[in-house]
Amino acid sequence: NRQACRQSEGPVTKWVEIVERAASYTDSSDDETSPRDKQQKNSKGSSDFCVKNIKQAEFGRREIEIAEQEMPALMALRKRAQGEKPLAGAKIVGCTHITAQTAVLMETLGALGAQCRWAACNIYSTLNEVAAALAESGFPVFAWKGESEDDFWWCIDRCVNVEGWQPNMILDDGGDLTHWIYKKYPNMFKKIKGIVEESVTGVHRLYQLSKAGKLCVPAMNVNDSVTKQKFDNLYCCRESILDGLKRTTDMMFGGKQVVVCGYGEVGKGCCAALKAMGSIVYVTEIDPICALQACMDGFRLVKLNEVIRQVDIVITCTGNKNVVTREHLDRMKNSCIVCNMGHSNTEIDVASLRTPELTWERVRSQVDHVIWPDGKRIVLLAEGRLLNLSCSTVPTFVLSITATTQALALIELYNAPEGRYKQDVYLLPKKMDEYVASLHLPTFDAHLTELTDEQAKYLGLNKNGPFKPNYYRCWF
Repeated sequence: NRQACRQSEGPVTKWVEIVERAASYTDSSDDETSPRDKQQKNSKGSSDFCVKNIKQAEFGRREIEIAEQEMPALMALRKRAQGEKPLAGAKIVGCTHITAQTAVLMETLGALGAQCRWAACNIYSTLNEVAAALAESGFPVFAWKGESEDDFWWCIDRCVNVEGWQPNMILDDGGDLTHWIYKKYPNMFKKIKGIVEESVTGVHRLYQLSKAGKLCVPAMNVNDSVTKQKFDNLYCCRESILDGLKRTTDMMFGGKQVVVCGYGEVGKGCCAALKAMGSIVYVTEIDPICALQACMDGFRLVKLNEVIRQVDIVITCTGNKNVVTREHLDRMKNSCIVCNMGHSNTEIDVASLRTPELTWERVRSQVDHVIWPDGKRIVLLAEGRLLNLSCSTVPTFVLSITATTQALALIELYNAPEGRYKQDVYLLPKKMDEYVASLHLPTFDAHLTELTDEQAKYLGLNKNGPFKPNYYRCWF
């Protein structure tokens, strides 16, 4: 028995401890009690957090340590911050995916001198064990996997509405945090120095505010920085689309007909990956330039209505709304897989499927069959939310690039002298983009060529950069 095993010595004892720890980890994840109904404290006695189970902290800490190995730039920033604290006095409220990679970013911001409070921007992407590790380390984190819509806004409010603490910086992914503060606590913007936003949807919201004259602080558009577009959006999605589909459906890609809606950086990554696996890929696009790129890359450009009856997989990558409507869903073939790789959950009209005549059948976590009266069914992944972060993982190294860009944008806005940035949306200075890239080159033992004085003069450049003008976006 277990007690006897504990009393014995040798490998058996260690084996029992490992099994019991694993069981505890699994059992705690399956606890259906709402975290809002629990009274939890970390080892320091603090209860300023709300996570699934604080006892998972040890497992989360191991995941964070693994992620640190693939995030060289953030670790370099930590080392350089030992003498100076460029974010000393910064009070950052964040709303992003809460993963091991985000944890490395948060702890880096802490090492740079900032205080942080955090909520999740997606109800399915939170890693409960990582949230627990952050809470155990003293970060006020309010997030767990599988939040309801009410929980989602409650968590954001708990980050923002706290006695004796007011944010002076915002780090957002999707614009929900910024929207909530504008809606509920507009006076907070009197002390907020700036907003850093990383998603297409959130940036679109910021430009709308700016156009309407309602943006009352400077904002940094990280999404359109070259390092974010080219590495996170393209290379990350090129790998994670296959991971998400394989984990949820166990499908074979060869010979499958796939339509990818949108041929921006995310769409390009998805198309390249599926084509390489032998899928027949169609593309829909509104932009003639992106459409021409799709054609030149060998994809057939179509309207969704033209192929909706024949395709096996539908993937949205636009950041728009109602890209796949109920009419499209009604016309899909039996067992068609429907998923979203754009940030927002508005691309697929999931609400139109919640009607009495349709039956929802949960197959496995994040996988639902939606069944029509005639027996036809579609396979809906993550209820139309972001596939890769809801159903799988994304490459840590790529997230290191994005997280470093976010950290530098926060440092820039927080330390900028008054008047440098007005109440508008700005792109990350090209010098910073190049700096982020340079911090990741040593991982590959890469060696940059240096310009001679004569070459630099000929090109009209500084030998140390920037090497591209600020308007350069590095589009393929």
